[in-house]
Amino acid sequence: MNVPELLQLSSSYWNTCTLHAGVKLDIFSHLADKPMTTANLAEIIVADERGLEMLLHGLTALDLLQKEGDSFKCTEFSASYLAKSSESYMGHIIMHHHYLVEGWSHLDEAVLRGGPVRKSSSHGTGEKERESFLMGMFNLASLIAPRIAAQIDLKGRHRLLDLAGGPGTYAIHFCKVNPDLKAVVYDLPTTRPFAEQTVQRFGLSERIAFSAGDILSDDLGTGFDVVWISHLLHSESPANSSAIVDKAVKALNPGGLLLIQEFILHDDKAAPLFPTLFSLNMLIGTQSGQAYSQQEITTIMAGAGLADIRRLQLDLANGAGVMVGTAAN
Repeated sequence: MNVPELLQLSSSYWNTCTLHAGVKLDIFSHLADKPMTTANLAEIIVADERGLEMLLHGLTALDLLQKEGDSFKCTEFSASYLAKSSESYMGHIIMHHHYLVEGWSHLDEAVLRGGPVRKSSSHGTGEKERESFLMGMFNLASLIAPRIAAQIDLKGRHRLLDLAGGPGTYAIHFCKVNPDLKAVVYDLPTTRPFAEQTVQRFGLSERIAFSAGDILSDDLGTGFDVVWISHLLHSESPANSSAIVDKAVKALNPGGLLLIQEFILHDDKAAPLFPTLFSLNMLIGTQSGQAYSQQEITTIMAGAGLADIRRLQLDLANGAGVMVGTAAN
């Protein structure tokens, strides 16, 4: 790294905050269908013209808007992913990232105290923050769930438990790929409306049910051929992660599969970059969460009595990986 790169790294949050402001003010939804002048848009969103024009110029410089004369409009990309009218809208996950910014500004305090400086986003401090988290997870999962579901062989498996499944994205795509599969999405009661609406949107309400409860203290049920745990363990301590995996294994039929997706660290924990930073995100927002290495996940799975533990050969972004193990017969 050189000095210019160091300074660019230090100020890169300027770009991030400009994007977040554009999404929070819903700029892209208004400019997706037709160009508008700053004055026209300022009247609609009740904004100061001078401040809004600065933001519009910043978004243009980021290649998220186009300027023609005195008017601004979305690019093809921003209309597809940042306008609420688009089926590919990614604004929920961007707003989730926005709600994380304040906590990250206190990372030094989290390091000194060894604990969180904000509330967990999954519980949130308000309805908007909780919705951004849950539907943000839907945004992210929608990008990769179809590919993962297509590459994992669940032939002959009939019941799947999507543990802490949020809006049910993975249950949906596993069921789409496997016509004989039925699923249960297990999560907190506050998640039910988001999950049921999402499942209904895909026309799978007859095959995917929702079960409400606390993963650590409540019963998960039994008789499942597959348990899918996606991006849950990182929010918990090693002891709680082991307890969750133990309960998941007890929910499996003999010979059933446990699948765990996480951002997986190398065994020395110094790479890849995203899981190392994600571990800090857990420090900021959870009591004992962290990213785990492949060896740590393997140890947890073996301790629960699983056999044939391995990492599936899937090409996933951000250091993500899927571990699989088989319950004893």
